[in-house]
Amino acid sequence: MSRSGRAMAMRVFVAGATGVVGRRLVPQLVARGHQVTATTTGPQKKDLLEQLGAEAVVMDGLDGASVGEAVATARPDVIVHQMTAIAGKPDLRHMDRWFALTNRLRTEGTDHLLAAAEATGVPHVVAQGYAGWNGIRQGGWVKSEEDPLDPGVGSAAPVMAALRYLEDAVLRADGAVLRYGGLYGPGATDDQVELVRRRAFPLVGGGGGHSSWVHLDDAASATVLAVEQHARGVFDVVDDEPAPAREWLPWLAACAGAKPPRRVPAWLARLVAGDVAVTAMTEGRGFSNAKAKQQLGWQLRHPSWRQGFQEELL
Repeated sequence: MSRSGRAMAMRVFVAGATGVVGRRLVPQLVARGHQVTATTTGPQKKDLLEQLGAEAVVMDGLDGASVGEAVATARPDVIVHQMTAIAGKPDLRHMDRWFALTNRLRTEGTDHLLAAAEATGVPHVVAQGYAGWNGIRQGGWVKSEEDPLDPGVGSAAPVMAALRYLEDAVLRADGAVLRYGGLYGPGATDDQVELVRRRAFPLVGGGGGHSSWVHLDDAASATVLAVEQHARGVFDVVDDEPAPAREWLPWLAACAGAKPPRRVPAWLARLVAGDVAVTAMTEGRGFSNAKAKQQLGWQLRHPSWRQGFQEELL
């Protein structure tokens, strides 16, 4: 994590705390001495959040009244927006459907949280963004916060539009957006790994498209630093090694004990899996973590997916 000096204890409101990042973030915040109010969409997960050390609250992120009441009751010093609904088998061909609820949480849900923050005088908001393969597809393979995000092709366009909406709204509120790379760690890549083991996750074309990854614990530690330092602006929260698909996918397969991925031409993959999968694996851009390291003092426990995949899967 770094910047290890104990920060002043704060009241932190984590919206969407039972997601894969939230489950790693809440214990880190508690360990740093913060008082955490953590939300879930149903009472069945309240016990989990309480076991992690938080005060659990049931909240509907798409209901403005529910959000307003939860935030007003908690009286936080900072709101952390981790609300997503990405579940089930990956479906890049119909990414708009797969991300439909998440898109609403990143637009309507963001509006509700920011309105609640304004109404109750919460001075700081930190929100989850994304920086995996979605840098602008021009120029070099590795992008920074100064480069625009790609508008997306096909069914990815609504997903990218929702991400831009979230960033614009949070930045207007003088908050911070942490663009997490592709997340891996407990529960984060189970569906992908299963596809790899079934050899149903092929390498497309030359596999030159780049991706950036980050372990859940490193994503959480960067978020703690952004909370404690009242960070503002956009930060790409990724590991040290953006890499092309032809490198990371075979390594993921090896770590998962699977056979090497099949190779398919781009034209065939486009017919079977759609434009998004082909674009990501042939034209995707990765990201640099230089700003997060320099400005937040962030240090990674898992500096490369090479070591991280091996530790998680072997």
